[in-house]
Formats: sequence, structure tokens, C-alpha cells
Amino acid sequence: MVDRAIKPGNDEALMLRYAGGDLDAFQKLYERHRGGLYRYFLRQSNQSVAEELFQDVWMRVVQSRKRYRPKALFKTWLYTLARNRLFDHYRRDAARPVRNTEPGDDSPEISMPDTNPGPQRLLDLRDCLEQLLQLVSGLPNVQRQTFLLRHEAGMSLAEIAETMSTRAETAKSRLRYAMDRLRAAIAKECLEGEL
Repeated sequence: MVDRAIKPGNDEALMLRYAGGDLDAFQKLYERHRGGLYRYFLRQSNQSVAEELFQDVWMRVVQSRKRYRPKALFKTWLYTLARNRLFDHYRRDAARPVRNTEPGDDSPEISMPDTNPGPQRLLDLRDCLEQLLQLVSGLPNVQRQTFLLRHEAGMSLAEIAETMSTRAETAKSRLRYAMDRLRAAIAKECLEGEL
């Protein structure tokens, strides 16, 4: 059972309300989780695949609403559906995760600070983000999954462990290894940039 009580307005309560026919509850869940879920798929596939998987997962949420029981946090349940759907896609298409290279990537809910940093600074930030995303796409699969669940979905280590059917210590190690690899790659990029 979920560690926290089901309180009005939390995700589990919203899903139960949706199961009872409250469409506004579904809309709130969708608004809370759409950006992170879409980016989770986008960081591991191209835009068209990400959109397909994104829609498939929400369709599964809709189809499962009557059977939903809050045995885990809603977010954990949602990302378990997402991860399973992603693996199904890889198996079915013998696909490998790829970095989104399509022009005009307009991922939902990605915003820059509203401080008007100027055009050159924005270009520099965009280049940094693209480099980071390329480095993330190069991580081993379990490390990339762990990193994205933490930083795109905002999940705790316990939630990541439950989603990935592993222990919290394993999730913590995977995240640490991912961060170490990213730091090393960024340091290498910086050194090469100075030469």
C-alpha cells in the first residue's frame, strides 16, 4: 500500500476520482505529469516515437482506471507503465535509444528563466543543453533510465527502485555512476574546448 495517506488532491486520490468518472481529476493528473513523461520518452527516442509512446501510456491509464488500486504512488505506477512500454517498443522494433535530432523540438513545459539573458547567452545555454542531452543518451541503459526518472520525473530513489523493480541502494548506485560519467564527460569536453 502507498506509504502516505490518500488525501484529497494527491495523485492517488485524483486517479480514484477519475475511476469514479471525474474527468477533471484526470485533467489534473495529466497536467501534473505530461511534461516529465514526454521528456522521459523523448530523451530515449526520436520525437515521433516519443509521441506514440506518450499517447500509449496515457491510453493505458485511461483503460486501467477501473482496475486501479493505489498499491504504489501514482507516479511510480505511471512510470512503471512508461518503462514497460518503452521496453516493449525496443523489443518489438529491435530499436535502440537515440537522441532526438529532429529540428524544431518543442517539448512541453521546458522553459528558460525569465531574466532575459540576451541572445548570445541563450545560444550558449542551448548548446550546453544539447551537449548534456547527447551525453545522457550515451549512458548505459539502466543508468540513463535512473537519471531520467530522477531528473525528468522528479522521482525519489525509493520510487525509482520500485519503478525499476530493484532496491533503493541499487538505484542510488546507478544514479551515482550516471552522474560520475556525466561529470567526467563534461570535464573532458571542457579540457578539449580549451585546447
